[in-house]
Amino acid sequence: MAGTGKSQCPCGGAAFAQCCGRFIGQAEKPRTAAELMRSRYTAYAMRDAGYLQATWHASTRPALPITDEKLKWIGLEIRKQTQDGDQATVEFVARYRVDGRAHRLHENSRFVREGGSWFYVDGSFLERKN
Repeated sequence: MAGTGKSQCPCGGAAFAQCCGRFIGQAEKPRTAAELMRSRYTAYAMRDAGYLQATWHASTRPALPITDEKLKWIGLEIRKQTQDGDQATVEFVARYRVDGRAHRLHENSRFVREGGSWFYVDGSFLERKN
């Protein structure tokens, strides 16, 4: 499993320690909503419920994080990111497998920055364009 400093980060970035590992390990805070988005994807891939809870805005945070042992996350593509002050959106496509079948999650996520930290607020699913 990714987690050693030399393995590639699940988000597709550099080595885990230099990419999302520095945020998940709390050595640094994500500077942008896109960095938070990537680190949250990685936390889902690694089933790190604590990080998911800590980066979910209190106004929309579920009692228990949504993780599923059946899902195998296999790729992330950031399509678009916008920021207006302390609010941002990130459009992404996350690919995953369930029981050997490939699926994709296309979402536009909203983020807010409070006290110097970014938090995931919510997201809306986008229709697949064929």
